[in-house]
Amino acid sequence: MPYVNIRVAGQLEREQKAEICEGVTEVISRVANKPKESIIIFIDEEESDNISKGGVLLSSLSQ
Repeated sequence: MPYVNIRVAGQLEREQKAEICEGVTEVISRVANKPKESIIIFIDEEESDNISKGGVLLSSLSQ
């Protein structure tokens, strides 16, 4: 059973999550030859204060 974890900075709309899950499920099913029903996806939404790039918080980079 494939497990997929997707981490994003910020928050996604419900419709965005649904579209991402549909697309990722399709690709894994096709490429790995796994039934769609066996694929589990977790989406973790992280605040930009909790992520750093190059030693700088993402919240500081977007300002």
